Amino acid sequence: MQEIFSDLGQLVLGSVPTMILFVLLVAAYHFILYRPLRRTRSARYDLTQGALERAHAAVAAADVKSQEYEAKLRAARAEITHARELQVQKWNAERDAALASARLLAHDRADAAKREIARQAEAAKLQLQAEIGQIAAQVQEAVLPVVMESAQ
Repeated sequence: MQEIFSDLGQLVLGSVPTMILFVLLVAAYHFILYRPLRRTRSARYDLTQGALERAHAAVAAADVKSQEYEAKLRAARAEITHARELQVQKWNAERDAALASARLLAHDRADAAKREIARQAEAAKLQLQAEIGQIAAQVQEAVLPVVMESAQ
């Protein structure tokens, strides 16, 4: 057993330079590579998180702007619709006024035409009454000789 401890002691003694070299290597790794890498990763993470936060803020601001634009668009559409309705009402009022004017003019013309027809009918009646004697004489002259001839 003494021999085992002796061999074990020699192995440990032989591995001391390797252990020292390993510890130096780990320390060098830690100072030369690991710390700068950690700082770089931390800086990148901070930049990434900052960029994400800025992106989220930009998206939120864009949403707000989008809602504002949509509200303005709705208001503009409502204003256009209102203006269009006013214009249509104006056109309808103008059309109704023109129709009423045309109806009144047509009614006046129809009344004037009726009066003219009544006047012409009255004049024709008077003319017929004035000529009735002549027409009766002409009919008598035209009919009596034919009747007389057929009676003979």
